[in-house]
Amino acid sequence: MAAADQIKSLIKSFGDGDESRFFATALQIAATEARKGHSIFAQELKSVIEKARKERSLDVIEQKAIPLNVHKRDLQELIEVFHPKIKLNNMVLDDQTLICLNKVIKEQEQWQVLKHHNLEPKRKLLLTGAPGTGKTMTAQAIAGELGLSVYIIRLDGLISKYLGESIAKLRLIFDAMSDHRAVYLFDEFDSIGSHRNLQQDVGEIKRVLNSFLINIEKDSSNSIIVAATNLPESLDSALFRRFDDIIQYPLPDEAHIASIIKKTLSSFKFDGKINYKELSKKSIGLNYSEIVKACQETIKDMILSGSENLQLEILKDNLMKRQKVNV
Repeated sequence: MAAADQIKSLIKSFGDGDESRFFATALQIAATEARKGHSIFAQELKSVIEKARKERSLDVIEQKAIPLNVHKRDLQELIEVFHPKIKLNNMVLDDQTLICLNKVIKEQEQWQVLKHHNLEPKRKLLLTGAPGTGKTMTAQAIAGELGLSVYIIRLDGLISKYLGESIAKLRLIFDAMSDHRAVYLFDEFDSIGSHRNLQQDVGEIKRVLNSFLINIEKDSSNSIIVAATNLPESLDSALFRRFDDIIQYPLPDEAHIASIIKKTLSSFKFDGKINYKELSKKSIGLNYSEIVKACQETIKDMILSGSENLQLEILKDNLMKRQKVNV
């Protein structure tokens, strides 16, 4: 039978809603049973896992097809909808960022109390920072905390070459905010929020920015608006005062690097003693996403090689490869 640690990890990942860790642990159990000579059981287990994965993928596709009653066809071209399961405790964040986000969650959970006193909860957020520092994931975590869907605005579908059409599409999105309470994510926001005096900017984008400024100022819905950008310096100065909070996302320091490695690999054991301080020092400059991907590559190597433990040298190599890409 599977080891107690593996079973505990399987149950914990299921409870946390961490699908990737759940399936990785299940495959690890199957590999362990195969090594013990239980080949038939191992094969049956793998088949069950693959079937569950496929069914889960179909569920996600179906969940995206949420009915949008107002101008449904037009909105479906502009918005991608999904239901995140992650929460803030699934992320590794610096203390100041976590304090800001917990305040947003607390105010949103008690928005009716605040409105009773003629006060508005924080709900218009501008997230800035380098790629891979957790901005997009934060929108998902906020939605997960509040039991809401995430509506990702497809900016490629928003901008039109026809005069005035982009503004009409943007108006549809803001109208939807009143009809469908959700977290509305404008990712890569600088693509429509750049300085209006830039020479290379096209007229339609300038009109979209002006329209966004008007709409976000007038918006009084209960939805949460999250705009994320890697280039805050390129944003028009008029945008900043339209948001309730501007949250900066720094690259992880040594302590946070160690934390994200431990969190990602918590279900597995290493073949030897691991020095997290040494690993963290060598990983300075990497973002959260790159560190997680290096850990995931190490897990895949363990599974495919039939090993029971993670190889420390392979993890070091995976981290160093990503460092070289950044040089």
